[in-house]
Amino acid sequence: MSARKQIGIVSLGVMGQRMLARLAEHPQLRASVAWDPDATVVTEVRKRHPELRIAATPAEVIGAPALDCIYIASPPASHLAYAHQGFDAGLAVFCEKPLTVDFAEGRKAIARIEAGRLRSGVNFSLANSPGLAAMMAALRDGSIGKPERVEIELAFDQWPRAWQAAAGRWLAERAEGGFSREVLSHFVFVLQRALGQATVEQARPDYPADGVSAERALRARLNAGGVPVTVQAQVGGKLPDFNRMTLVGSTGAIEIHDWFGLRRRGAGGEWIAEGTPQSNRQIGQSGQLDQALAMIEGKPHTLPSFAEALAVQETIEAILEGR
Repeated sequence: MSARKQIGIVSLGVMGQRMLARLAEHPQLRASVAWDPDATVVTEVRKRHPELRIAATPAEVIGAPALDCIYIASPPASHLAYAHQGFDAGLAVFCEKPLTVDFAEGRKAIARIEAGRLRSGVNFSLANSPGLAAMMAALRDGSIGKPERVEIELAFDQWPRAWQAAAGRWLAERAEGGFSREVLSHFVFVLQRALGQATVEQARPDYPADGVSAERALRARLNAGGVPVTVQAQVGGKLPDFNRMTLVGSTGAIEIHDWFGLRRRGAGGEWIAEGTPQSNRQIGQSGQLDQALAMIEGKPHTLPSFAEALAVQETIEAILEGR
């Protein structure tokens, strides 16, 4: 068996630490070096992963010998700068979303990737999920009839969520954060990969009066591939945390819920679960890392491209602007 591909992690926040744990379980990938500006975070990570080398700077991660890829999990404004540094070093680049809120710089990065055939991908967690696969299959084989509408619903007890507390203030602020960029974007990705680029027909985000904090609720109406789409989301209220995306056809429906839950409704109206959220999560996450390996090796893969990620962000930003 060939040696495991070496990955460097830029930032050890929530997503960086989750990826670190997942890489430790993959037989052909290994996180060998990482960086984070928070000394407390680094100390805790060292306890759980004593084999991981901690770099003093992001540049030291990117310049580490024998490295194959960098995984960028820093706040969004820094994504493209680190990506370009990775490309300069001849590395594959696996980047967190949102890719960027600077569309011009995003297009420059995409042009560079396409011109140089550079190895790259973006982390949308549902890209290799059974839910997305089921929706795309239904659209191909007509098993739920003609697609009639898509409904996306999100609710959060608080934002940022408690487990995101260490990620940084930016998650709570309008400039880079908010649930639309962090959560709704995953479902917009599924929508656009399955049905094509969405257009925003109407959007009503609700922002706090302070002019700084991220959205607290929104309603939007979109159209993707001729299929009407409704979006409803809110923070607080009586609803617990949940997410749900339902593709309704003339003879049935498919629903992704609570991230990896999947169920199908037949002509009789009954809902039947397919797999469990836990088993579907395992399939999706394992498949994602297998695709990351293919990307690193320069092979065809199904990871979202930088172009797909920017297209998602264009839709998200249009929603956040309100129309």
